[in-house]
Amino acid sequence: MKSDLALILAAHIDQHHQEAVRFLAELVKVPSDNPPGDCAPHGVRAGQLLEALGFAVERDPVPADAVAANGMKSATNLIVRHRFGPGPVIALNAHGDVVAPGEGWSSDPYGAEIRDGRMYGRGVAVSKSDFATYAFALEALIASGAPLLGTVELHFTYDEEVGGMIGPGRLIEMGLSKPDYVISAGFAYNVVIAHNGCLHLEVRVEGKSAHAARPDTGVDALEAATSLLTSLYALREGYETTRSTVPGIGHPTLVVGLIEGGINTNVVPDLVTFRVDRRMIPEENPEIVERDLIAAIETAAARLPGIAVKVRRVLMARPLQPLPGQEKLVAALQRNAQTILGEAIPADGVPIYTDARLYSGAGIPSVLYGAGPRSLLEANGHRADENLVLEDLRKATKVVALTLADLLSPE
Repeated sequence: MKSDLALILAAHIDQHHQEAVRFLAELVKVPSDNPPGDCAPHGVRAGQLLEALGFAVERDPVPADAVAANGMKSATNLIVRHRFGPGPVIALNAHGDVVAPGEGWSSDPYGAEIRDGRMYGRGVAVSKSDFATYAFALEALIASGAPLLGTVELHFTYDEEVGGMIGPGRLIEMGLSKPDYVISAGFAYNVVIAHNGCLHLEVRVEGKSAHAARPDTGVDALEAATSLLTSLYALREGYETTRSTVPGIGHPTLVVGLIEGGINTNVVPDLVTFRVDRRMIPEENPEIVERDLIAAIETAAARLPGIAVKVRRVLMARPLQPLPGQEKLVAALQRNAQTILGEAIPADGVPIYTDARLYSGAGIPSVLYGAGPRSLLEANGHRADENLVLEDLRKATKVVALTLADLLSPE
């Protein structure tokens, strides 16, 4: 990129940094917890803020039946498109839905309070910050008047916390966008090139109720579930020997995160359900993982007389895997990040799963990059006192703007 354009973009972003901070604060102040997933009001506010920046906003209200099937109450996807000229389409995707705040906050989780250069609030880092990163990067590019070739799209969606199928999944399936490259919400000090997938299974263990004074006349579903859990935890121990070759990703994991059942203290439980979270490294085949895990559960259940076990899939999130063309995004982001941050940043993987996998699954080279520190733990992502260093917002916005200018340069 020509140095004069780089200086123009950086100066513009510096000049409008406080405006970006106020933009982000307004997003944090509108709750968008998912569940329950009543996210359309946040889309209304985000659309208003984007229009105030001069963008034309396309709204995609997700039909009520699709929303309900996704376990949510409302969602409206937002798309902004700016065509500089003929050329590639680069989409920037961030999600506005967030996990519930939980306990332990030192300030209002929807207050967007700023202390010591950090903004605190639910979603401020994951990933409402990148609504601001991407919007103000694009705004700076437009204001520069640079003779670029291609189109930049902003995809702001609201179902990442429950799988992404009515957000990015819908945009792709319905043909509402056909990008050539995607940068999805991430953090400033690394470019994510791959991430884990996730399988959620619900296991229903059916027995027979009986009076607690005569347990011999029933079939204890909780006792059977305990046996199944023991088998699953034994299976988990073997996962540590399966290592990913992607830096930043370790081995597959398994967690039983939810269990419920029973009728009363004095009744033999006739039904217990539990949910299994199985994380898959990028090298694993999701269909084989699901097949083998269900087979292991059914084999263990076959040893339990009088017990019926039913397994159903709740979620299948495929891993994000590197695709040809991704290296162009990585090289541009690393080059510009080193200039702005003053240090080389890695290109590695993370053990979480994100919406980027949906673009990658459609054959679109995708990476994660945005505003924030080096890890979710540093940002308190999904924890109390989630926060964002506001200088990281400024720096990431510059990196994204410079990267877009590189990728869309006529040269």
